[in-house]
Amino acid sequence: MAVTLKYIIAGLVRYWLIHTDYWQTIANRVEIATPLNSWKRLIEGVYLYDHGINPYEGDSFHESPIMLIFFHFLLKYAPYVLPVVFTLIDMLTAYFLFKTSKAFVQILQNNQEKAKKTIAEDSKTLLLDETHLNEVPEYVLSVYLFNPYSVLNCVGMTTTVIQNLLVAVSLWGAASGHRLLACSFIALATHQALYPITLIVPISILLADVSKGCNKCSYIRTLLVFVVCWGFLIFISAFIMDGSYSYVYNTYGFILNVPDLKPNIGLFWYFFTEMFEHFRLLFVCAFQINALILYVVPLTLRFKKEPVLLATVLIALSTIFRSYPCIGDVGFYLALLPMWKHLFTFMQQKFIAGCAFIITSALGPTVWHLWIYSGSANANFFFGVTLSFATAQIFLITDLMFAYLKREFTLKHGSSRQVDGKPAKLVLR
Repeated sequence: MAVTLKYIIAGLVRYWLIHTDYWQTIANRVEIATPLNSWKRLIEGVYLYDHGINPYEGDSFHESPIMLIFFHFLLKYAPYVLPVVFTLIDMLTAYFLFKTSKAFVQILQNNQEKAKKTIAEDSKTLLLDETHLNEVPEYVLSVYLFNPYSVLNCVGMTTTVIQNLLVAVSLWGAASGHRLLACSFIALATHQALYPITLIVPISILLADVSKGCNKCSYIRTLLVFVVCWGFLIFISAFIMDGSYSYVYNTYGFILNVPDLKPNIGLFWYFFTEMFEHFRLLFVCAFQINALILYVVPLTLRFKKEPVLLATVLIALSTIFRSYPCIGDVGFYLALLPMWKHLFTFMQQKFIAGCAFIITSALGPTVWHLWIYSGSANANFFFGVTLSFATAQIFLITDLMFAYLKREFTLKHGSSRQVDGKPAKLVLR
């Protein structure tokens, strides 16, 4: 009953805010709407398509053709249900995150039972009990439903709402052992925003762990299904555009080249505004490698036994370093953090990170107003706030990873700070 009440209250809040006079202001905020997910740009693309003009010939529309055709029919036949559609999609995202956390709790419980023999005697108090494990899904649900970032993202009617649903379903499918479901939905998310492609690694590991078969065979099957699904989506998109693949440049190419330098909460726009043009290609490659490739291999090697933690960290890092992030992306991975509630006691920077989140969230709109409307600030002020916001996110994620390592060490060697009967020492090499 309590869970149902949460859905009802959160849904009504979103639906009411969409119908207030502030909706237009929220939908146009740079923290919420980007050139990729903006509702304004989406309806412009649909308008051009309805009038026989290719929306990818200009520089205003960058969604996938599948999203274009979906909203073409929705705006044509039932435009009045749009607030309900966005609200329901966000409620479904919360539901699948709830289901994902339930599946994760079961995996965590099974792993804990298997590892009991290797746990030090004085660390057995750290083992998770039923009460703690049962609380986790409700925390995940509450954080997503009532997080201001998630609420404003839905109210702004950004297409990030749909991307969050696709990623949530793929995580649930992987945690539940449904390979086709997980691969098809992560392929849809990749087709829309490209950066979710990094999640195929933790999804492959999770599916291999759940299936309990040959790991290599499972990895190959997962990768093949993902590639086939993604290829099929690319073909369908070309079919929608009368056999033309020109849309690729204005979707994937737009994400990778970062031609639109409208300010947002990310790090790209300021660097490339200030940069000399002949250095641009070098730094675009460096930034995109940082967002898409750099962290996947080392993090996979270290956290291969915890694919859900790996997925959480990769989602967070891609949010921080992607070319056009928004607060909807931040709200999504913040909802995954309660799954690691048992690590919070080992975290040392959560208070600092939390204060930084609150301060930068308040300062961002303030500095934007001073810059754009009052003329008493400049771009450096706003970028300083977004840089601090990104730093707070990095502190939070690194603290979470270190907390996992600390707990893992304590479980194995005990809380007496000894290894093999000798005092544990930090040796710098």
